[in-house]
Amino acid sequence: MSETKKTDTAGQAEVPRQAQASEGDSADRGVLLRVEGLTKHFPIKKGILQRQVGAVKAVDGIDFEVRKGETLGVVGESGCGKSTMGRVITRLQDPTSGTITFEGQDITRLNAGKMRPLRRDIQMIFQDPYGSLNPRHTIGSIVSAPFRLQGVEPEGGVKKEVQRLLELVGLSPEHFNRYPHEFSGGQRQRIGIARALALKPKLVVADEPVSALDVSIQAQVVNLMDDLQEELGLTYVIIAHDLSVVRHVSDRIAVMYLGKIVELADRTSLYQAPMHPYTKALMSAVPIPDPKRQGGKNERILLRGDVPSPIAPPSGCRFHTRCWKATEICRTTEPPLKELRPGQRVACHHPENFEDQAPQDTVLLSDARKTAELVPDAVLEESAETSAAVAAEIAAEKSDGADTSDGAEKSDRADTSDGAEKSDGAGKSEGAEAAADAEEPAASEEPAKKAEADPQESTDK
Repeated sequence: MSETKKTDTAGQAEVPRQAQASEGDSADRGVLLRVEGLTKHFPIKKGILQRQVGAVKAVDGIDFEVRKGETLGVVGESGCGKSTMGRVITRLQDPTSGTITFEGQDITRLNAGKMRPLRRDIQMIFQDPYGSLNPRHTIGSIVSAPFRLQGVEPEGGVKKEVQRLLELVGLSPEHFNRYPHEFSGGQRQRIGIARALALKPKLVVADEPVSALDVSIQAQVVNLMDDLQEELGLTYVIIAHDLSVVRHVSDRIAVMYLGKIVELADRTSLYQAPMHPYTKALMSAVPIPDPKRQGGKNERILLRGDVPSPIAPPSGCRFHTRCWKATEICRTTEPPLKELRPGQRVACHHPENFEDQAPQDTVLLSDARKTAELVPDAVLEESAETSAAVAAEIAAEKSDGADTSDGAEKSDRADTSDGAEKSDGAGKSEGAEAAADAEEPAASEEPAKKAEADPQESTDK
Protein backbone atom coordinates (compact mmCIF):
# COMPACT_ATOMS: atom_id res chain seq x y z
CA MET A 1 0.00 0.00 0.00
CA SER A 2 2.85 2.39 0.83
CA GLU A 3 4.44 1.84 -2.59
CA THR A 4 1.21 2.66 -4.41
CA LYS A 5 0.79 5.84 -2.38
CA LYS A 6 4.32 6.94 -3.26
CA THR A 7 3.79 6.41 -6.96
CA ASP A 8 0.45 8.22 -6.91
CA THR A 9 1.84 11.24 -5.09
CA ALA A 10 4.84 11.29 -7.35
CA GLY A 11 2.59 11.26 -10.39
CA GLN A 12 0.49 14.10 -8.98
CA ALA A 13 3.60 16.17 -8.24
CA GLU A 14 4.91 15.93 -11.79
CA VAL A 15 1.85 17.48 -13.45
CA PRO A 16 2.26 21.12 -12.31
CA ARG A 17 6.01 21.00 -13.08
CA GLN A 18 5.36 20.06 -16.69
CA ALA A 19 2.77 22.81 -17.01
CA GLN A 20 5.21 25.40 -15.63
CA ALA A 21 8.01 24.27 -17.92
CA SER A 22 5.80 24.73 -20.96
CA GLU A 23 5.29 28.45 -20.26
CA GLY A 24 7.20 30.83 -22.50
CA ASP A 25 8.49 33.08 -19.71
CA SER A 26 10.20 30.24 -17.83
CA ALA A 27 11.70 28.93 -21.08
CA ASP A 28 13.13 32.39 -21.84
CA ARG A 29 14.63 32.63 -18.37
CA GLY A 30 16.40 29.31 -18.90
CA VAL A 31 18.00 30.38 -22.21
CA LEU A 32 21.56 31.69 -21.87
CA LEU A 33 22.37 32.28 -25.55
CA ARG A 34 19.94 32.83 -28.42
CA VAL A 35 21.01 33.04 -32.08
CA GLU A 36 18.57 34.13 -34.80
CA GLY A 37 19.29 34.38 -38.53
CA LEU A 38 23.06 34.41 -38.01
CA THR A 39 25.17 34.76 -41.18
CA LYS A 40 28.88 35.22 -41.81
CA HIS A 41 30.09 35.86 -45.36
CA PHE A 42 33.73 36.39 -46.26
CA PRO A 43 34.03 38.69 -49.31
CA ILE A 44 36.06 37.66 -52.37
CA LYS A 45 37.82 40.63 -53.98
CA LYS A 46 39.78 40.86 -57.23
CA GLY A 47 41.53 43.44 -59.35
CA ILE A 48 43.42 46.61 -58.55
CA LEU A 49 40.33 48.27 -57.11
CA GLN A 50 39.58 45.20 -54.97
CA ARG A 51 35.99 44.94 -56.07
CA GLN A 52 33.91 42.25 -54.47
CA VAL A 53 33.08 39.53 -56.97
CA GLY A 54 31.58 37.01 -54.57
CA ALA A 55 31.47 35.75 -51.01
CA VAL A 56 32.22 32.59 -49.08
CA LYS A 57 28.99 31.83 -47.24
CA ALA A 58 30.52 30.08 -44.23
CA VAL A 59 27.44 30.56 -42.03
CA ASP A 60 24.24 31.31 -43.90
CA GLY A 61 21.28 31.77 -41.60
CA ILE A 62 21.13 29.58 -38.49
CA ASP A 63 18.82 29.66 -35.46
CA PHE A 64 19.37 27.91 -32.13
CA GLU A 65 19.45 28.53 -28.40
CA VAL A 66 21.63 27.29 -25.56
CA ARG A 67 20.09 26.75 -22.15
CA LYS A 68 21.85 27.30 -18.86
CA GLY A 69 23.87 24.34 -17.62
CA GLU A 70 23.50 22.23 -20.79
CA THR A 71 25.98 21.10 -23.43
CA LEU A 72 25.13 21.73 -27.07
CA GLY A 73 27.16 19.66 -29.52
CA VAL A 74 27.71 20.84 -33.11
CA VAL A 75 28.76 18.25 -35.72
CA GLY A 76 29.27 18.20 -39.46
CA GLU A 77 31.81 17.65 -42.22
CA SER A 78 34.91 19.78 -42.60
CA GLY A 79 34.06 23.13 -44.15
CA CYS A 80 30.45 23.24 -43.01
CA GLY A 81 30.99 26.39 -40.89
CA LYS A 82 31.21 24.97 -37.37
CA SER A 83 34.37 26.81 -36.28
CA THR A 84 33.23 30.05 -37.90
CA MET A 85 29.95 29.83 -36.02
CA GLY A 86 31.84 29.37 -32.74
CA ARG A 87 34.03 32.40 -33.36
CA VAL A 88 31.05 34.54 -34.31
CA ILE A 89 28.90 33.75 -31.27
CA THR A 90 31.88 34.61 -29.02
CA ARG A 91 32.32 37.83 -31.04
CA LEU A 92 35.89 37.02 -32.03
CA GLN A 93 34.55 37.71 -35.53
CA ASP A 94 31.80 40.13 -36.47
CA PRO A 95 28.65 38.61 -37.99
CA THR A 96 27.37 39.73 -41.38
CA SER A 97 23.75 39.73 -40.25
CA GLY A 98 21.49 38.23 -37.62
CA THR A 99 21.24 38.69 -33.87
CA ILE A 100 23.17 37.20 -30.94
CA THR A 101 21.50 37.58 -27.56
CA PHE A 102 23.38 36.70 -24.37
CA GLU A 103 21.37 36.75 -21.13
CA GLY A 104 18.77 38.96 -22.77
CA GLN A 105 21.33 41.49 -24.07
CA ASP A 106 21.93 41.97 -27.78
CA ILE A 107 25.68 41.70 -28.32
CA THR A 108 25.60 41.56 -32.12
CA ARG A 109 27.01 45.05 -32.79
CA LEU A 110 28.92 45.81 -29.60
CA ASN A 111 32.40 47.24 -30.14
CA ALA A 112 35.55 45.98 -28.44
CA GLY A 113 35.22 48.35 -25.49
CA LYS A 114 31.66 47.30 -24.69
CA MET A 115 32.45 43.62 -25.25
CA ARG A 116 35.34 43.64 -22.77
CA PRO A 117 33.17 43.25 -19.63
CA LEU A 118 31.33 40.35 -21.32
CA ARG A 119 34.59 38.51 -21.98
CA ARG A 120 34.47 37.37 -18.38
CA ASP A 121 31.28 35.43 -19.12
CA ILE A 122 32.11 34.13 -22.63
CA GLN A 123 35.33 32.20 -23.20
CA MET A 124 36.65 29.90 -25.91
CA ILE A 125 38.88 26.82 -26.02
CA PHE A 126 40.72 26.68 -29.33
CA GLN A 127 41.29 23.65 -31.50
CA ASP A 128 45.08 23.68 -31.84
CA PRO A 129 46.78 23.38 -28.43
CA TYR A 130 50.13 24.17 -30.04
CA GLY A 131 49.12 27.37 -31.84
CA SER A 132 46.89 28.82 -29.12
CA LEU A 133 49.71 29.32 -26.58
CA ASN A 134 52.42 31.98 -26.98
CA PRO A 135 55.78 30.12 -26.95
CA ARG A 136 57.57 33.16 -25.44
CA HIS A 137 55.38 33.33 -22.36
CA THR A 138 55.44 31.08 -19.34
CA ILE A 139 52.40 29.07 -18.29
CA GLY A 140 51.88 31.39 -15.35
CA SER A 141 51.85 34.42 -17.64
CA ILE A 142 49.43 32.75 -20.08
CA VAL A 143 46.89 31.63 -17.48
CA SER A 144 47.08 34.94 -15.56
CA ALA A 145 46.50 37.06 -18.70
CA PRO A 146 42.68 37.21 -18.19
CA PHE A 147 43.18 38.67 -14.71
CA ARG A 148 45.47 41.41 -16.04
CA LEU A 149 43.22 42.29 -18.98
CA GLN A 150 40.08 42.47 -16.85
CA GLY A 151 41.74 44.14 -13.88
CA VAL A 152 40.66 41.40 -11.50
CA GLU A 153 42.61 40.67 -8.32
CA PRO A 154 41.66 37.23 -6.95
CA GLU A 155 41.85 36.37 -3.30
CA GLY A 156 45.33 35.32 -2.24
CA GLY A 157 46.98 36.81 -5.30
CA VAL A 158 47.19 35.95 -8.97
CA LYS A 159 49.95 33.36 -8.61
CA LYS A 160 48.05 31.36 -6.02
CA GLU A 161 44.90 31.41 -8.14
CA VAL A 162 46.81 30.29 -11.26
CA GLN A 163 48.39 27.42 -9.34
CA ARG A 164 44.93 26.43 -8.11
CA LEU A 165 43.63 26.41 -11.70
CA LEU A 166 46.56 24.28 -12.87
CA GLU A 167 45.86 21.80 -10.13
CA LEU A 168 42.16 21.88 -11.02
CA VAL A 169 42.85 20.75 -14.61
CA GLY A 170 45.24 17.99 -13.54
CA LEU A 171 48.61 19.77 -13.75
CA SER A 172 51.19 20.44 -11.06
CA PRO A 173 51.41 23.90 -9.48
CA GLU A 174 55.16 23.68 -10.09
CA HIS A 175 54.51 24.15 -13.83
CA PHE A 176 53.96 27.87 -13.23
CA ASN A 177 57.36 28.93 -14.59
CA ARG A 178 57.62 26.48 -17.49
CA TYR A 179 57.13 27.21 -21.19
CA PRO A 180 54.61 25.61 -23.60
CA HIS A 181 57.26 23.61 -25.51
CA GLU A 182 57.93 21.61 -22.35
CA PHE A 183 54.43 20.07 -22.39
CA SER A 184 52.67 17.46 -24.48
CA GLY A 185 49.53 18.07 -26.52
CA GLY A 186 47.16 16.91 -23.81
CA GLN A 187 48.89 19.06 -21.20
CA ARG A 188 48.74 22.10 -23.47
CA GLN A 189 45.03 21.59 -23.96
CA ARG A 190 44.64 21.47 -20.18
CA ILE A 191 46.49 24.79 -19.99
CA GLY A 192 44.04 26.24 -22.53
CA ILE A 193 41.13 24.98 -20.43
CA ALA A 194 42.64 26.55 -17.31
CA ARG A 195 42.99 29.89 -19.11
CA ALA A 196 39.37 29.74 -20.28
CA LEU A 197 38.12 28.99 -16.76
CA ALA A 198 40.21 31.67 -15.03
CA LEU A 199 37.41 34.25 -14.76
CA LYS A 200 34.67 31.66 -14.05
CA PRO A 201 32.70 32.19 -17.28
CA LYS A 202 29.08 31.26 -17.84
CA LEU A 203 29.50 30.07 -21.46
CA VAL A 204 32.48 28.14 -22.86
CA VAL A 205 32.74 27.46 -26.60
CA ALA A 206 35.13 24.54 -27.23
CA ASP A 207 36.25 24.29 -30.85
CA GLU A 208 37.17 20.61 -31.30
CA PRO A 209 39.01 20.42 -27.96
CA VAL A 210 40.17 16.81 -28.39
CA SER A 211 40.62 16.41 -32.15
CA ALA A 212 44.39 17.14 -32.04
CA LEU A 213 45.02 14.84 -29.08
CA ASP A 214 45.91 11.20 -28.79
CA VAL A 215 43.02 8.79 -28.25
CA SER A 216 44.21 7.92 -24.74
CA ILE A 217 44.28 11.63 -23.83
CA GLN A 218 40.90 12.45 -25.37
CA ALA A 219 38.98 10.54 -22.69
CA GLN A 220 40.89 12.35 -19.93
CA VAL A 221 40.14 15.81 -21.35
CA VAL A 222 36.46 14.96 -21.97
CA ASN A 223 36.03 13.62 -18.44
CA LEU A 224 37.80 16.71 -17.09
CA MET A 225 35.34 19.00 -18.89
CA ASP A 226 32.41 16.98 -17.53
CA ASP A 227 33.72 17.25 -13.97
CA LEU A 228 34.32 20.99 -14.32
CA GLN A 229 30.81 21.51 -15.65
CA GLU A 230 29.28 19.81 -12.63
CA GLU A 231 31.59 21.62 -10.21
CA LEU A 232 31.37 25.14 -11.69
CA GLY A 233 27.95 25.03 -13.36
CA LEU A 234 29.30 25.74 -16.85
CA THR A 235 27.41 25.85 -20.14
CA TYR A 236 29.22 24.32 -23.13
CA VAL A 237 29.00 24.62 -26.88
CA ILE A 238 31.27 21.81 -28.10
CA ILE A 239 32.20 21.76 -31.79
CA ALA A 240 33.48 18.39 -32.96
CA HIS A 241 33.45 15.90 -35.80
CA ASP A 242 33.80 12.79 -33.64
CA LEU A 243 30.23 11.59 -33.19
CA SER A 244 31.11 9.24 -30.34
CA VAL A 245 32.61 12.12 -28.31
CA VAL A 246 29.61 14.33 -29.03
CA ARG A 247 27.21 11.63 -27.93
CA HIS A 248 29.09 11.21 -24.66
CA VAL A 249 29.18 14.86 -23.61
CA SER A 250 26.14 16.53 -25.25
CA ASP A 251 22.59 17.05 -24.09
CA ARG A 252 21.42 18.31 -27.48
CA ILE A 253 23.10 18.07 -30.88
CA ALA A 254 22.97 20.37 -33.92
CA VAL A 255 23.95 18.91 -37.30
CA MET A 256 25.39 21.45 -39.77
CA TYR A 257 25.78 21.11 -43.53
CA LEU A 258 27.20 23.84 -45.76
CA GLY A 259 26.46 26.72 -43.39
CA LYS A 260 22.99 25.52 -42.37
CA ILE A 261 21.59 23.57 -39.43
CA VAL A 262 19.73 20.62 -40.94
CA GLU A 263 18.71 18.91 -37.68
CA LEU A 264 18.60 19.89 -34.02
CA ALA A 265 17.49 17.38 -31.40
CA ASP A 266 18.33 15.85 -28.07
CA ARG A 267 20.97 13.15 -27.93
CA THR A 268 18.65 10.17 -27.55
CA SER A 269 16.27 11.12 -30.35
CA LEU A 270 19.06 11.96 -32.77
CA TYR A 271 20.97 8.71 -32.36
CA GLN A 272 17.99 6.39 -32.14
CA ALA A 273 15.87 7.87 -34.94
CA PRO A 274 17.67 10.47 -37.11
CA MET A 275 15.23 12.30 -39.35
CA HIS A 276 17.50 14.04 -41.88
CA PRO A 277 19.16 11.83 -44.53
CA TYR A 278 22.50 13.56 -43.94
CA THR A 279 22.29 12.79 -40.22
CA LYS A 280 21.50 9.17 -41.02
CA ALA A 281 24.56 8.98 -43.26
CA LEU A 282 26.73 10.44 -40.50
CA MET A 283 25.41 7.96 -37.97
CA SER A 284 26.18 5.05 -40.27
CA ALA A 285 29.83 6.14 -40.34
CA VAL A 286 30.31 5.71 -36.57
CA PRO A 287 32.62 2.70 -36.10
CA ILE A 288 31.73 -0.01 -33.59
CA PRO A 289 34.88 -1.52 -32.07
CA ASP A 290 33.09 -4.50 -30.51
CA PRO A 291 33.09 -7.39 -33.04
CA LYS A 292 30.07 -8.96 -31.35
CA ARG A 293 27.97 -5.85 -32.04
CA GLN A 294 29.15 -5.23 -35.59
CA GLY A 295 26.68 -7.78 -36.94
CA GLY A 296 23.73 -5.66 -35.80
CA LYS A 297 25.15 -2.44 -37.16
CA ASN A 298 23.27 -0.65 -39.92
CA GLU A 299 24.60 -0.67 -43.44
CA ARG A 300 27.20 1.94 -44.31
CA ILE A 301 25.78 4.79 -46.38
CA LEU A 302 28.26 6.19 -48.90
CA LEU A 303 27.56 9.71 -50.11
CA ARG A 304 28.32 10.56 -53.71
CA GLY A 305 30.76 13.42 -54.38
CA ASP A 306 32.11 16.12 -52.08
CA VAL A 307 30.51 19.00 -50.23
CA PRO A 308 29.62 21.76 -52.74
CA SER A 309 31.50 25.05 -52.62
CA PRO A 310 30.21 27.60 -50.08
CA ILE A 311 30.89 30.29 -52.69
CA ALA A 312 28.00 29.05 -54.85
CA PRO A 313 25.86 26.65 -52.78
CA PRO A 314 23.11 24.65 -54.52
CA SER A 315 19.62 26.08 -54.70
CA GLY A 316 16.82 24.75 -52.56
CA CYS A 317 17.98 22.10 -50.12
CA ARG A 318 21.77 22.20 -50.10
CA PHE A 319 22.01 18.44 -49.60
CA HIS A 320 19.94 17.55 -52.66
CA THR A 321 23.05 16.98 -54.85
CA ARG A 322 24.11 14.07 -52.61
CA CYS A 323 20.76 12.82 -51.28
CA TRP A 324 19.14 9.58 -52.45
CA LYS A 325 15.64 11.00 -51.78
CA ALA A 326 15.91 14.32 -53.62
CA THR A 327 13.02 15.40 -55.86
CA GLU A 328 12.18 18.56 -57.80
CA ILE A 329 10.92 20.37 -54.70
CA CYS A 330 14.28 19.77 -53.04
CA ARG A 331 16.02 21.56 -55.90
CA THR A 332 13.67 24.55 -56.03
CA THR A 333 12.46 25.14 -52.45
CA GLU A 334 14.60 25.42 -49.35
CA PRO A 335 13.06 23.43 -46.47
CA PRO A 336 12.53 25.36 -43.22
CA LEU A 337 13.84 24.08 -39.90
CA LYS A 338 10.56 22.81 -38.44
CA GLU A 339 9.80 20.97 -35.22
CA LEU A 340 8.34 17.69 -36.45
CA ARG A 341 8.61 16.02 -33.06
CA PRO A 342 8.80 17.56 -29.58
CA GLY A 343 12.35 18.80 -29.21
CA GLN A 344 13.46 17.63 -32.69
CA ARG A 345 13.68 20.15 -35.53
CA VAL A 346 14.50 19.06 -39.08
CA ALA A 347 14.94 20.87 -42.40
CA CYS A 348 13.88 18.24 -44.96
CA HIS A 349 11.02 17.69 -47.44
CA HIS A 350 11.35 13.89 -47.22
CA PRO A 351 12.50 13.15 -43.65
CA GLU A 352 13.52 9.76 -42.32
CA ASN A 353 11.49 8.01 -39.61
CA PHE A 354 8.58 10.44 -40.17
CA GLU A 355 5.76 11.03 -42.61
CA ASP A 356 6.64 12.58 -45.96
CA GLN A 357 6.28 16.38 -46.03
CA ALA A 358 5.95 16.49 -49.85
CA PRO A 359 4.24 13.23 -50.89
CA GLN A 360 2.97 14.76 -54.14
CA ASP A 361 6.50 14.90 -55.60
CA THR A 362 7.32 11.32 -56.57
CA VAL A 363 9.99 11.72 -59.26
CA LEU A 364 13.59 11.39 -58.14
CA LEU A 365 16.29 13.61 -59.58
CA SER A 366 19.05 12.12 -61.70
CA ASP A 367 21.57 12.87 -58.94
CA ALA A 368 19.38 10.96 -56.49
CA ARG A 369 19.29 7.92 -58.77
CA LYS A 370 23.08 7.94 -59.06
CA THR A 371 23.44 8.31 -55.30
CA ALA A 372 21.01 5.46 -54.67
CA GLU A 373 23.46 3.11 -56.41
CA LEU A 374 25.84 3.56 -53.45
CA VAL A 375 23.14 3.20 -50.79
CA PRO A 376 22.40 -0.33 -49.51
CA ASP A 377 19.07 -1.88 -50.44
CA ALA A 378 18.07 -2.17 -46.80
CA VAL A 379 18.42 1.60 -46.38
CA LEU A 380 16.40 2.27 -49.53
CA GLU A 381 13.61 -0.01 -48.36
CA GLU A 382 13.56 1.75 -45.02
CA SER A 383 13.51 5.15 -46.72
CA ALA A 384 10.67 4.02 -48.97
CA GLU A 385 8.43 3.67 -45.92
CA THR A 386 8.59 7.43 -45.31
CA SER A 387 9.13 8.75 -48.84
CA ALA A 388 6.71 8.43 -51.72
CA ALA A 389 9.45 9.26 -54.22
CA VAL A 390 11.70 6.39 -53.18
CA ALA A 391 8.75 4.02 -52.95
CA ALA A 392 7.62 4.93 -56.47
CA GLU A 393 11.13 4.48 -57.81
CA ILE A 394 11.51 1.07 -56.18
CA ALA A 395 8.09 0.00 -57.45
CA ALA A 396 9.00 1.15 -60.97
CA GLU A 397 12.25 -0.81 -60.85
CA LYS A 398 10.42 -3.92 -59.68
CA SER A 399 7.82 -3.60 -62.42
CA ASP A 400 10.52 -3.04 -65.04
CA GLY A 401 12.36 -6.07 -63.74
CA ALA A 402 9.20 -8.15 -63.89
CA ASP A 403 8.51 -7.02 -67.46
CA THR A 404 12.02 -7.82 -68.58
CA SER A 405 11.88 -11.24 -66.92
CA ASP A 406 8.53 -12.02 -68.56
CA GLY A 407 9.86 -10.89 -71.91
CA ALA A 408 12.93 -13.01 -71.42
CA GLU A 409 10.81 -16.05 -70.62
CA LYS A 410 8.66 -15.48 -73.71
CA SER A 411 11.72 -15.05 -75.91
CA ASP A 412 13.26 -18.16 -74.39
CA ARG A 413 10.10 -20.10 -75.14
CA ALA A 414 10.00 -18.75 -78.68
CA ASP A 415 13.64 -19.60 -79.22
CA THR A 416 13.04 -23.10 -77.89
CA SER A 417 10.08 -23.75 -80.17
CA ASP A 418 11.85 -22.27 -83.18
CA GLY A 419 14.87 -24.33 -82.41
CA ALA A 420 12.73 -27.43 -82.17
CA GLU A 421 11.17 -26.76 -85.56
CA LYS A 422 14.53 -26.05 -87.08
CA SER A 423 15.98 -29.15 -85.55
CA ASP A 424 13.08 -31.23 -86.89
CA GLY A 425 13.58 -29.88 -90.40
CA ALA A 426 17.27 -30.35 -90.17
CA GLY A 427 16.79 -33.91 -88.97
CA LYS A 428 14.58 -34.71 -91.92
CA SER A 429 16.99 -33.33 -94.50
CA GLU A 430 19.95 -34.96 -92.86
CA GLY A 431 18.06 -38.30 -92.78
CA ALA A 432 17.24 -38.08 -96.52
CA GLU A 433 20.84 -37.31 -97.36
CA ALA A 434 21.98 -40.20 -95.20
CA ALA A 435 19.51 -42.53 -96.90
CA ALA A 436 20.75 -41.45 -100.36
CA ASP A 437 24.32 -41.95 -99.27
CA ALA A 438 23.37 -45.38 -97.94
CA GLU A 439 21.75 -46.42 -101.23
CA GLU A 440 24.75 -45.50 -103.35
CA PRO A 441 27.22 -47.76 -101.51
CA ALA A 442 24.71 -50.59 -101.67
CA ALA A 443 24.63 -50.40 -105.45
CA SER A 444 28.39 -50.17 -105.76
CA GLU A 445 28.98 -53.05 -103.37
CA GLU A 446 27.34 -55.69 -105.69
CA PRO A 447 30.03 -55.64 -108.46
CA ALA A 448 32.69 -55.68 -105.79
CA LYS A 449 31.19 -58.81 -104.25
CA LYS A 450 30.91 -60.49 -107.70
CA ALA A 451 34.55 -59.73 -108.40
CA GLU A 452 35.57 -61.28 -105.13
CA ALA A 453 33.48 -64.38 -105.75
CA ASP A 454 34.92 -65.10 -109.28
CA PRO A 455 38.48 -63.85 -109.25
CA GLN A 456 39.51 -66.25 -112.04
CA GLU A 457 36.79 -64.98 -114.31
CA SER A 458 37.96 -61.50 -113.91
CA THR A 459 41.53 -62.49 -114.66
CA ASP A 460 40.50 -64.65 -117.65
CA LYS A 461 38.54 -61.81 -119.09
